Amino acid sequence: MAIIAAQDAPVPGLDAIVWTPASAGGDEAPTGTGMVLLVRNDDASAHTLTVATPGTVRGIPVEDVTVTIPAGEVAVVPMASVYRDPTIRRAALSWDAVTAVEVAVLNLPR
Repeated sequence: MAIIAAQDAPVPGLDAIVWTPASAGGDEAPTGTGMVLLVRNDDASAHTLTVATPGTVRGIPVEDVTVTIPAGEVAVVPMASVYRDPTIRRAALSWDAVTAVEVAVLNLPR
């Protein structure tokens, strides 16, 4: 798994987003207030991101979150603390395929 570093988004805004190719073996992303995951799909086909949700409610596992990113689109996924895996201290991301999929994590000002 590759670890995606957060980019601080200053108040006036970023000059440019640094995109990282999605990893076939999955990725890890920071979570918390103000963190958002951007997923750019430049492929001709839609792709699906799965964000693992490691928690339980009264012993029942919380369902993982899936996001389908249409071809040529960008998805914005708030990286809530509920996604933080207690072992790796980040969110675990997996992909149905990574062809032409790039990601970035922004730390938005509060």
